[in-house]
Amino acid sequence: MHLDLSGRHALVCGASQGIGRASAMELAALGANVTVLARNADALKTLTEQLPRVHVEQQHHWRIADMLDTAGLADTAASIAASDPVQILINNSGGPPGGPAHTSTSEAYETAFRQHLLAGQALVQSLLPGMREKGYGRIVNVISTSVKEPITGLGVSNTVRAAVAGWAKTLASELAADGITVNNVLPGYTRTARLDNLLAAQAAATGRSEDEIATHMLSTVPAKRFAEAAEIAAVIAFLCTPAAAYVNGVSIAVDGGRTRALS
Repeated sequence: MHLDLSGRHALVCGASQGIGRASAMELAALGANVTVLARNADALKTLTEQLPRVHVEQQHHWRIADMLDTAGLADTAASIAASDPVQILINNSGGPPGGPAHTSTSEAYETAFRQHLLAGQALVQSLLPGMREKGYGRIVNVISTSVKEPITGLGVSNTVRAAVAGWAKTLASELAADGITVNNVLPGYTRTARLDNLLAAQAAATGRSEDEIATHMLSTVPAKRFAEAAEIAAVIAFLCTPAAAYVNGVSIAVDGGRTRALS
C-alpha cells in the first residue's frame, strides 16, 4: 500500500491541539513536510519541534492565523504556498458553541459560517494553483457526524457543518479531474478540549454532573469508549496518501459505530 508522503507539503489548520495536532503528527510520520497553523504561537512552536522527521530533507514550519479573518487567512495561505506549494489541506477548526437552533442569534450563525465555510473557501482558492501544478491534491475537512444525524443541542454547528459538507461534495466533482480529492472526516465523541467544553456546558445547563453526561454519551456508542485524537488523525492521514486516490466526495464517520445512518 502506497502511504508515503515524502516530498508533499501539508497545511494543517487548528493544529495547536486535539485532532489538528494529531493529524500533523501522523502526516509528518508519513514523510510530509508539515506547516501547522493556529492562533497559539507557543503551542505551534512546541509542536513543530516535536513533529517526526523520517528523512533528512523533511522540514516543518508554523504560522499564525485566525480562521475568522478571511482576508488575512487567504493572504497567509498564499504566502505559505508561494514559498512551497501545498498539496494537502487539513481544513480543521474548533466547533461553534452549543445551544438550540431556534434560540441562536444571527451573529452566531454568521460567525460559524465565516469560521468554517468561508475560511475553507479562502484556503482552497489560495492553495489550488499549487495542487493543480503538481497534479496532486488532498483536501480533508474535519466536520461532524451531524451531517448524517443532527446532534441535539448543537443547532448552529448542525447547520453550518451541513453547509460545509455540501460545499465539499461540490468541490469533489469539480476538482477530481485535476488529481485532487475532497473528503470529509466526521469524528465522533473524541477526547479533546471540545469534548470537555461540551460536557461542562451541558452540566451547567442541566444540573447533572459531567460524569453522568459522559456516561449517557457512551451509552450511544457501540464501542463504549471515547475516541483518541490519534484514531481520527489516522483516517485523515490515510485520505491524504496515494493509496486513497480514488476515494473522493465521501463523508467518513469515525465514531465507534454511533451513527446509525447507512450512508
